[in-house]
Amino acid sequence: MKQFFVLRSWCVVLSSLLALLLGSHGIAVGEEQGTKNKEPGTEIYRPKAGEFPPLEKAHSYRGELVFVDHANRRGSIRVQGQGKFFRNDPHPFVMLPYGMVRYLGAPADLRDIPLGTVLHVQAYLPPDPKTSAVPVLPVDNKDKDVGHYRGTGIFPAENHVLLLEDEISHCQREGKVWRLKEVDVKNNAGIIVANLERKAGGESEAEEEQMTFDAATRIWRGRERLGIEDLIGEGIWPANGKKSLDGQSVQLGITWKPTPDGIFTQFHIADIWLDDTAMQRAAGIQTETHKAFIRSRWMPATVDAVEYGKFGNATVTATLFGGMDDSLYSDFKKGVSALMSPVENTLKHGHGHYGPAHMACRGPILEVIKTNEKAPHGSSGIQIRFKTDLIVEGIRPGRVVRVRPGSWPQVQVPREEYIMDSIEDRFPTPNIFPKY
Repeated sequence: MKQFFVLRSWCVVLSSLLALLLGSHGIAVGEEQGTKNKEPGTEIYRPKAGEFPPLEKAHSYRGELVFVDHANRRGSIRVQGQGKFFRNDPHPFVMLPYGMVRYLGAPADLRDIPLGTVLHVQAYLPPDPKTSAVPVLPVDNKDKDVGHYRGTGIFPAENHVLLLEDEISHCQREGKVWRLKEVDVKNNAGIIVANLERKAGGESEAEEEQMTFDAATRIWRGRERLGIEDLIGEGIWPANGKKSLDGQSVQLGITWKPTPDGIFTQFHIADIWLDDTAMQRAAGIQTETHKAFIRSRWMPATVDAVEYGKFGNATVTATLFGGMDDSLYSDFKKGVSALMSPVENTLKHGHGHYGPAHMACRGPILEVIKTNEKAPHGSSGIQIRFKTDLIVEGIRPGRVVRVRPGSWPQVQVPREEYIMDSIEDRFPTPNIFPKY
């Protein structure tokens, strides 16, 4: 009997130790459990460092942007699932270093997108769970029913984003348009019935959808910005009641607002673009906004190879990231001077206290190489070979850098957009605020 109690005591101790070990390695265990529980034959895809993952391997979902941490290229989305949308908790996401944001049919940064915008997401599992900027979840988390009338699909483990795009950008990329069927107006607000179709023709891919609009909804026609009252004044829409819109082809900007009358999942129309001129104008303005942003923060790229010479000399081959306006890439030319600075995976500058140029490598661009093949999403398909006489530690194969051609302005970035002494400095703490 005494031996039994001794053995039982040792079992308790070993169980406690095992529990501690499992608790201290929660991420890894969660990953293994998720993998184990995955259905046989289902592929689990995780991007590899130094590679641009194929878009077809991404998990797609849709939801409302509810929080943005623009300095760390991350935020939260209320993901649309099978349950009541308003109950869904915000779900964190982070952009991959080469992840692309598109807004109004043009390149964008997270800071450009208004909160409440409904976005389409193409995302993957974290490439490296140990350095993930957002929580790491079991790989089958999108298949779990979270209860409380929320259903499945609202907390996918695929939270590292390759492509984030609003409705108009998504429709333009896939060649789709919204067809307006009917409008029901009361006091400059009401319901629009519409469905989504291929622009080139063909049957609708979805059932008719009812969306709300109100007096704040913006109508874009050519160079004009109109309101609901303008369409009513012109006799295009009724002041009250229903009217058929005969399948009018438009593009929509979609958001979400709390909905009355016990309707739990219904989206709201913030913008209607009535013609190509209006859409091109919106895209042009957003493109100029993004071009100015990239010129001030430098072009991101991934290091493909480093050829080391003597006394700090090196030649760096790097691939410029994709999704930018062509005019930015055209500034990278053979023979122009350039600066290259290592950055963290959130694209924060990681060297120096006086802006990215403080510790950047300097030298000429020796060569610009453009691929003849279609570049994968995230890549521009453009390589540069850059020579410097003083290479720094952070510029190694597989690492991320930012590059500034000599023609771009040299400015100082705000404090929240660079780190100083530690990678942990990438995430703001209360210490970022001054002490009064």
